[in-house]
Amino acid sequence: MSNSSRIQGVLSPVVTPFKSDLSPDLGRFVAHCRWLLSQGCGLAVFGTNSEANSQSVEERMGLLEAIVSAGLDPARMMPGTGCCALTDTVKLSAHAAKLGCAGVLMLPPFYYKGVSDDGLFAYFSEVVERVGDPKLKVYLYHIPPVAQVGISLGLIERLLKSYPDTVVGIKDSSGDWSNTQAMLEAFPGFDVFPGSEAFLLAGMRGGAVGCISATANVNPAAIVDLHRNWQAADADARQEALTKTRMTVQAYPMIPALKAIVGEYSGDAEWGTVRPPLVALTGEQRRTLKTELDALGFTMPGLSG
Repeated sequence: MSNSSRIQGVLSPVVTPFKSDLSPDLGRFVAHCRWLLSQGCGLAVFGTNSEANSQSVEERMGLLEAIVSAGLDPARMMPGTGCCALTDTVKLSAHAAKLGCAGVLMLPPFYYKGVSDDGLFAYFSEVVERVGDPKLKVYLYHIPPVAQVGISLGLIERLLKSYPDTVVGIKDSSGDWSNTQAMLEAFPGFDVFPGSEAFLLAGMRGGAVGCISATANVNPAAIVDLHRNWQAADADARQEALTKTRMTVQAYPMIPALKAIVGEYSGDAEWGTVRPPLVALTGEQRRTLKTELDALGFTMPGLSG
């Protein structure tokens, strides 16, 4: 598969709606995924902001089957499959490949800290070998602020040498532009996705293929617009506007804030439900956030409850 035929653009780590009993809400999930696709955004379901690690393997598989069965294109999906347990990662990755997903976004095993590149290489290698599906495309997930286990340039180099047709990209959520830039410079043809639209323009100018961003859940059209028009004369102004919205949202606990925004602009308050240990925004936080977004002229066109 050539670089140009692989998934690119803006992807959202889709927030997962829960019912009042904390079970996944398939109907709301399908509807939100459908809306994101209508805005030109791809679906990185079961990412950090999806509360993926608060869900079981069976729940994640069921949600993925629900959106594929609803007619949503798996070629626009990059589900997160990385777990602490090797066998869980294998099961989720094989399932996604079988359903025709464009790729999988794979965290390193993150419970044990201070592990070596040798250990991480063995983990990723074992997953690829056990899945054994030539359709599998692995996008590594580097998020040391959360996982506390990173993915080094040396590890990427080893994986590319051993699995050049399978390990094809990375999401860099380090928050460190110099790290993203180093990946872009070291591995031409390797698909790098910055983990925030705050780095989208710099990324595109440096050879990135898009971004995978939490706030694409609520501001997808504007982010997609910059991705499509990053060479336009007003690209810097567009980037500034995106960054202002991003900074406004991330000043709050990100996952509860994203869900509060979807709930507010869809008129569906149940969207605010999060799984423990997370807690929903307070009423005061929701009101303040809405006021701040309104001041930016923020909207979510086409969203329905």
